[in-house]
Amino acid sequence: MAYKIPGTCLKCDSCRTHCPTGAIKVEGDDYWIDPSLCNNCEGYYSEPQCLTYCPIDCPLPSEPKKGRYKAETRPITNPDLFANGRNNPFASSILIWELCNLLAQRQSLPWKVEPSGQPCYERSINGGRGGISLKITESLSNEAVPLMGKQAVKAIESLDIRAACMHLIYAAYATALEKPWEEEFLISDRQIEEYLGLDKRKDLSKAFKLALIREIALQPCLISASLDWPKQGRVNGFSVSGTRLWHLLEIQHHFQEDELGCKYLVGLTFKIRAGIWAQYFLNKQGCKERTAFYQYGILPKSLLTNVMSIWQQHEGAARMMLWLLFKAKMGKEQRVTVPTLMRIAYGEEKLALASQMREERKRLLRTFESDLECLNHHGIKAIFDPVTYPPEIQPLWAKLSELPDDADDALDFWINDGGNDSRITDIGPRGKWNSLMNARILWFELPVGWEQQSSENDKKKRTNRIKRTKQNEQVVLSAEQILAARKRQGMSQRDLAKMTGKSQSWIRDLEKGRLSAKLEDQALLRKVLGLA
Repeated sequence: MAYKIPGTCLKCDSCRTHCPTGAIKVEGDDYWIDPSLCNNCEGYYSEPQCLTYCPIDCPLPSEPKKGRYKAETRPITNPDLFANGRNNPFASSILIWELCNLLAQRQSLPWKVEPSGQPCYERSINGGRGGISLKITESLSNEAVPLMGKQAVKAIESLDIRAACMHLIYAAYATALEKPWEEEFLISDRQIEEYLGLDKRKDLSKAFKLALIREIALQPCLISASLDWPKQGRVNGFSVSGTRLWHLLEIQHHFQEDELGCKYLVGLTFKIRAGIWAQYFLNKQGCKERTAFYQYGILPKSLLTNVMSIWQQHEGAARMMLWLLFKAKMGKEQRVTVPTLMRIAYGEEKLALASQMREERKRLLRTFESDLECLNHHGIKAIFDPVTYPPEIQPLWAKLSELPDDADDALDFWINDGGNDSRITDIGPRGKWNSLMNARILWFELPVGWEQQSSENDKKKRTNRIKRTKQNEQVVLSAEQILAARKRQGMSQRDLAKMTGKSQSWIRDLEKGRLSAKLEDQALLRKVLGLA
């Protein structure tokens, strides 16, 4: 049972210095105990040290609060995201993508160790002409000092995939600012609970939710980046060294007091500012002037809640889901190979181990097909390439997708299947793993909220294509058509040349087929000759 400190505390500081878990905090001149850290000194001492060293036995066992308490005034936060209930714009530059991958894949990534002993994750860009380097820092201080040795390895292993969701929330808030590298935004625990679906988790206590939110809110702010960007179009190249992607400027703790004067942590407010990267990749004015980029995508609200619900049982599916958020921005027809998806979901090391060991291979195959089914359940449906990913090596759940809902039709389906040489329920063919290593997925059908941006782009492209087709069909005039129409109007070549503002020789060359008119000239001929 956790303890609490009432208002009779002498503020002698003895309890704080002897607390083995660091649960005793000082807010101004007041002392309070963080219930998420206090464990009654179990595993350290036989009795609570705050009681042992307190001269007046001030700390009391904490009990669940009963009844209603007056809410404390909190600072006004930035407006809520997802105004339409489905999605919200978010910064989607390659730096945001790579930090999302780092938080989701952690030790599965190919980390490199520099000569100084600092682990870093590197990614080349533009065919090796530039690069990105990400490192984990020691603290939230202004100077981004990277961790080294065992501390860095431990920090990498402690990264939480749920922190990737917080990172995307930060990226969504940054798009609402005119100059996000200079302006801060405030976000409260209540907003985060709603975005992540934690407000519906009645099995979790308020203290646990606050501890979780604080932990995953800190992790994206502990990553520093170095960027070497080559010249691209009119935008000149630039270099940034050792800058944070997100600056956590302040965490405000909000308390309530009971009748004994004991304080309870009831809320958190985070003040965040984007790093200097936003000046290059989220700059509206610079994009208009062709001196910077403004790169954004669409963040579905369902993605955040889905990742929060499946990250334990289907971590591979959660990783693929986060990766596809950025991949889908590049267009629908982006083919993805199965080995690429497996590297994203499980890492290069597990994939290499499965290639060598039969049991690991069978286990990874089952996990991969289960994760694809999980994606399908959440509306992200894989469209298999019929050539490289034929039905015989597809998962059973994909084969059963054609099973009719009607009972009689389903019975006929199974009767027909039983009469075939190969059946749906047959085990995979020999060499299935090798076949999968060459298989591709054409694209993923995305649920509502994911495709809004791509659908609008597709609609515009489709409209422009139809317009061009109609123009081509209407405007293309042959030499015979021009000659016949001129004679039908009773015009000479000189008359037609005068009416179109062209030379008589130009008209003669058109009718002889020696010259082709431009689109605008053909439109003019149609109008003059009555062919419009």
